Amino acid sequence: MSIPPVSFSNRSQRTAEAPISYLIALAKANPQLISFAAGLVDPMTLPAEEILVICQKLLKDPPTAREVLQYGTTVGSRTYRQAILDHLCRLEDKPPSAMSLNPDNIVLTTGSQQALYILADILIDPGDIVILEGPSYFVYAGALGSFGARLMTVPMDQDGMVVEEVDKLLHRLELRGLLPRVKAIYCQSYFQNPTGLTLGLSRRSRLVDIARKYSKTHRLLVIEDAAYRELRYEGQDLPSLKSFDPDNRFVISCYTFDKPFAAGLKTGYVILPTDVGSALIEQKGNHDFGSSHFCQAICHRALTEGHYDSHLKTVIDGYRKKRDVMLSAMKKHFPSNPQIGWTYPQGGLYSWVSMPRSMNTSRTGSFFEDCLKAGVLYVPGEYCFQPDEEGSIPQNHLRLCYAVTPTEQIEPGIRKLAEVVRSHLNRV
Repeated sequence: MSIPPVSFSNRSQRTAEAPISYLIALAKANPQLISFAAGLVDPMTLPAEEILVICQKLLKDPPTAREVLQYGTTVGSRTYRQAILDHLCRLEDKPPSAMSLNPDNIVLTTGSQQALYILADILIDPGDIVILEGPSYFVYAGALGSFGARLMTVPMDQDGMVVEEVDKLLHRLELRGLLPRVKAIYCQSYFQNPTGLTLGLSRRSRLVDIARKYSKTHRLLVIEDAAYRELRYEGQDLPSLKSFDPDNRFVISCYTFDKPFAAGLKTGYVILPTDVGSALIEQKGNHDFGSSHFCQAICHRALTEGHYDSHLKTVIDGYRKKRDVMLSAMKKHFPSNPQIGWTYPQGGLYSWVSMPRSMNTSRTGSFFEDCLKAGVLYVPGEYCFQPDEEGSIPQNHLRLCYAVTPTEQIEPGIRKLAEVVRSHLNRV
């Protein structure tokens, strides 16, 4: 007797394999590969000694140890949320009243990815529209797709998302009677994944104004992904989108301590309007009853005892050096061609490389296979785009991450990549 298949949910069937899972598995299966693919953190920067000191303090006192090893609350430790609010206000150089914030507007999450996922869960019904940059963060695009969201993109330039194109797109959707289906604008405001570009200062207030302008049948929310904000190597620390939302009504900001401190702690936080926060907390209770209380206690101590700030300086110095090595190597080894270019990120972990349109960098193309044979791995840029009206996706880009690659391997890896680029240029 044959056994029938499992009947999976529609959401499960809409969920595709995450592309990065394949690339990570590929790198692990071939340790000789020089991987510029996965956006993991540099293991040499992880604060093992600092966390050891913190854990010893937490655990040596039995009452404190029992407290931090117990369940916490769904919303998270209030004292930690207050410390986060103080930290945010220092970044913004504003008091909490200027943004209508208090600790109850902050929810602690298992990394910023959980916050992004639950936001989709409480906002999106199948067929609802989310506007985002093109290219954009493909992991979240995949999550939105699993909820049945219709993803519509606007272009980017050197100042990030072209927000005037958001206005034009919303106007067209309103004329077509589709404005009620638009639920959110998703924007990575600092050192975007995959391009490394940052949203320009003048565009920040304008994007919030656009959301306010088109909040006619319902409130249109801006989801600000600020995961890389504190990984800034040069340039001005721009105010967040949240800082342009003085009444705390239109902007949701997601942050994490994974990238700037310790990824294994998986501790992030989200800053929300009160009504959105209530819905998110209720749904989060269905997920986990609260993120790790122990990890929150570690991050709280790190933030308030100076470990976080001192470690962040070390992380920034290390990543700045790696970025500079990669950019210098590309300038040195890539062939001179007006159709080849790359971004100069002022922070974050990525540079975005554009090739001639005739060069197919997709996973199924010969360029990708030749790079594997040469011993180098990248993220195909096709993953970061949504199909246009004709169903086509640009296939001449690639994302390079310099974070996890040992510094001494960066130039050899770029040289291998450049050799493949040169060989494919000669075929055209």
